Amino acid sequence: MARRRNRKRVIADINVVPYIDVMLVMLVIFMITAPLLNQGVDVELPTADAEPLDSDKPDPVILSVDASGRYFLNVGGEPEQPIDAETLVTRVAAVLRNRPAAVVMVRGDARVDYGVVVAAMSLLQQAGAARVGLVTEPPEESR
Repeated sequence: MARRRNRKRVIADINVVPYIDVMLVMLVIFMITAPLLNQGVDVELPTADAEPLDSDKPDPVILSVDASGRYFLNVGGEPEQPIDAETLVTRVAAVLRNRPAAVVMVRGDARVDYGVVVAAMSLLQQAGAARVGLVTEPPEESR
């Protein structure tokens, strides 16, 4: 008698339903978190026709000064919590010790008194920042 071979055939189907479920969950997560990623302090920047910085540099240290003259720093702690002058100097000095070539920028609100922005720049200088840049918006016609 001839023997029959009872071989099981390999099934080459891939069940994609679990992958679709994971993709939909990730989509919902990204849709919820994307609006929350807009970090920072609401600052109305002055306009100026200036050249943009090189994008290949590491993340800069950004000091924001809002319309009421409060300081906000994007490094250490909560970037959306105002800090005092002493904390500002301490944090920036620590960053500059670890990253001496870090770019230091000031985002001063256009409505704040000029003296407050100058005082902020003086505090950054006390922390060891040799060069401080000012962040501005480009003029309306060049946007």
